[in-house]
Amino acid sequence: MKGLIGIIVVVWLVIGAAAAFQRGYFGDGRDVTCKTTGDTALTVVAGPLNYLGLNPKVDCKVPQPSK
Repeated sequence: MKGLIGIIVVVWLVIGAAAAFQRGYFGDGRDVTCKTTGDTALTVVAGPLNYLGLNPKVDCKVPQPSK
């Protein structure tokens, strides 16, 4: 049973990675920010739900360093 669950999780994440790739999240020209990293990670974790219309987005607010 553990093996089956492991296979399902791997397939789920591979489908999510394919969705992120199709959306261009792994391109060289993309800025690496909290928002883009979060969007990519959520898309991968959402897996097959991406193909059912889910388009996860992140709104990051990073604190500025003190002066």
